[in-house]
Amino acid sequence: MTPQDWLALGLFVSLLLALLLGFPVALTLGGVALLYAGLGIALGVFDPSFLDALPNRVFGVVGNETLLAVPLFVFMGVMLERSKVAERLLTTLAALFGGLRGGLALSVLAVGAVLAASTGIVGATVVTMGLISLPTMLRLGYDPRLASGVIISSGTLGQIIP
Repeated sequence: MTPQDWLALGLFVSLLLALLLGFPVALTLGGVALLYAGLGIALGVFDPSFLDALPNRVFGVVGNETLLAVPLFVFMGVMLERSKVAERLLTTLAALFGGLRGGLALSVLAVGAVLAASTGIVGATVVTMGLISLPTMLRLGYDPRLASGVIISSGTLGQIIP
């Protein structure tokens, strides 16, 4: 086996061992990768210029302007849930769809699809709709698996709405 093969095998085993020992995933991935990058540089099988791109990659992810909206939408969901406005809105929409079976689920789908289409961020929509609608759906007797499925699907509907 070549040194690259031994490094790859060692990296995989070290990663698996660290995860099984209970280390945090993010620290394990970063730490093992940097450790084996250093070993690769020391053995001459890894080009150090690859590590020069690391700061640019990190700054590129942190500088993503779209991700600025995620905490604000989560904050909006928390405020709507704490002020009970969301519960009243969903109860009103459930009464509007009351003649239909699963009226509250349909209203969650409608509100989630509109929110997802307006934000364009599935994760923020799912968290916001979860904070808003999950307690109401569970209080009204919905199965937790069904309620979670409705909320998750409402967030992904925004991707197909132009």
